Amino acid sequence: MTDIRMSTEMRTDYDCEITGMPAEHWGEAVFKVGDQELVVEVSVEKDVIVAVMAGEDAVWKGTLEGFRRLLQSSLKK
Repeated sequence: MTDIRMSTEMRTDYDCEITGMPAEHWGEAVFKVGDQELVVEVSVEKDVIVAVMAGEDAVWKGTLEGFRRLLQSSLKK
């Protein structure tokens, strides 16, 4: 049996909740709004890798620390 290295929780405003979804290497959440898609993926390998995709032409991927710096820099503007 493989190790559970992370777990996922999803919640919505309709009081829908899914908790404790286990993952060994990666998990992703896909939000569809009309014909648009927003995807957030987290990979747990040597480092924690985060990918955020808003369609095919807007993608950011890097380490968790890099994602924190990206968010902090956008808040300072």
